[in-house]
Amino acid sequence: MTILIFDCDGVLVDSETIANEELAETLTALGRPMTAAECMRTQIGRSLSDILRETAEIVGRPIPEGAAEEMNERLFVRFRAELRAIEGVADAIAALPHPRCLASSSRPERIDLALATTGLDALFQKRFSATQAARGKPAPDLFLLAAREMDAHSAIVIEDSVAGVQAARAAGMMAIGFVGGGHADQDLASRLSVAGAARVIAHMRDLPPTIASLLSQVPR
Repeated sequence: MTILIFDCDGVLVDSETIANEELAETLTALGRPMTAAECMRTQIGRSLSDILRETAEIVGRPIPEGAAEEMNERLFVRFRAELRAIEGVADAIAALPHPRCLASSSRPERIDLALATTGLDALFQKRFSATQAARGKPAPDLFLLAAREMDAHSAIVIEDSVAGVQAARAAGMMAIGFVGGGHADQDLASRLSVAGAARVIAHMRDLPPTIASLLSQVPR
């Protein structure tokens, strides 16, 4: 059985600009000055725990207790007020006959809020968070967990980040790069291709035919 594994932020919900504005503010306050644009280029696809662990090494001191929770409190307020689904994603998913799940670097509570706020919460059989894996993206652990739990022999991953595409390829899975989120810059498509995406799409209406094309090339 082939399953579809969807990332959440930047693929299902147009959250990356909001999230990286809050991340940039948090990292700058911790002594690692970064702009939202820099965060979007270098941190998308990675778990917050990995980012904060790296930040502690860079600044040479422990991260204050509660830093992640404070950032998430600000982020969740903005999600409730501003977050929107990626255009056409619900219709695209409804047109796909394949078993599917979600596998995100975000924590479960952030995933649940994003899906509930945008009305996408009934579209997935299972949800997986990086908190369930030993290593976050670009390691393959999360996608391998999802495939194992879904009893799949193969998978196609839909991702908007270099780290996510690298994780899919490391797991031996095909990846479709998505560049239709509000955060996508002019060279994201090329970066996803270089990372190993088999196809790159900018509109969710192109997802069903792209998946069909990839599956037609898989030996039966």
